[in-house]
Amino acid sequence: MIQPVRPLMLGVVGDSAAGKTTLTRGIARIIGPEESTTVCLDDYHRYDRQERRQQGISALHPDANYVDIMEQQVNLLRLGQPILKPVYDHSQGALGRPEYVQPHRLVVVEGLLSLLTPALQKCYDITVYLEPDERLRRRWKIQRDTATRGYTEQEVVDALARRMPDSERYIWPQRKAADIIVRFWPPYGYFERSVDNAQLNVRIFQRHNLPRPDLRPVLEQAGNGHRPALRLKKDVWLDGQPVDILDIDGDIAPEKAAELETILWEQMPFARHLQPQELGGFREGSRARHSLPLALTQLLIAYHLLTVRRQEDARWTPLHRPPSAAFDP
Repeated sequence: MIQPVRPLMLGVVGDSAAGKTTLTRGIARIIGPEESTTVCLDDYHRYDRQERRQQGISALHPDANYVDIMEQQVNLLRLGQPILKPVYDHSQGALGRPEYVQPHRLVVVEGLLSLLTPALQKCYDITVYLEPDERLRRRWKIQRDTATRGYTEQEVVDALARRMPDSERYIWPQRKAADIIVRFWPPYGYFERSVDNAQLNVRIFQRHNLPRPDLRPVLEQAGNGHRPALRLKKDVWLDGQPVDILDIDGDIAPEKAAELETILWEQMPFARHLQPQELGGFREGSRARHSLPLALTQLLIAYHLLTVRRQEDARWTPLHRPPSAAFDP
């Protein structure tokens, strides 16, 4: 019996409204939307919204979710097997009809608890923790939940306060299990004046278990007497592990962003056929917007995802390559 090709597995975690869906949408575009499957682990809620209120438990608490079923089904997806996934309707706060999900070339698993347990952590090729400036996240959550989930602004503010202990206990510690930490943060004066969300700065922490792209050509040309828009610090200690930190300013020039993009694609010659027309898209209400820092973040994560899998495949000879591991991006 021929075993299915094991998909690329990307695990993304972050607190509510941290930007998980916005980030992963662009990564899926690189592989191809028709070749990508996205699974939200927030669908695995044990209780609907009304039941959680009655029991005084938040959606962030593991006891409010079927964690064991998450582990089983994410592992099945990793093996290339279909699942019957639960469905949670966020707009109504209700449990829905299960959905048949067939994994494609890329499986993106996102949610509040995507890295909660070792059983989940071992299922992914690359893991990402989203950690935006907390003031940003609160603003994004208020905007989203009042626009699409039927809450008033005061209800969202109250919910944020109630959920904070669970965020600190269950969501934030998952950062230690992530290969990449992404932190969007506002430029000076963002909250005092109207600043474009397309120009948020981003700081990317990359652990040393990942392949390290050679960014010297673009970094060496980034000065000219001013603080460069791209800055790399190597071998910084974080969570008991060494990391490299890449800063990308929100006002990076399109020419400089294009240089970095070109360098990353040059170091992925095996994947140039995947190059999409445009990354970095996001929405503000009904408006479609574009962010260069977001686009570069998506491309860098894709670089790690594809390169890690390429290195994994290279460790096997053609005669001994396990069918479930073979992947040609």
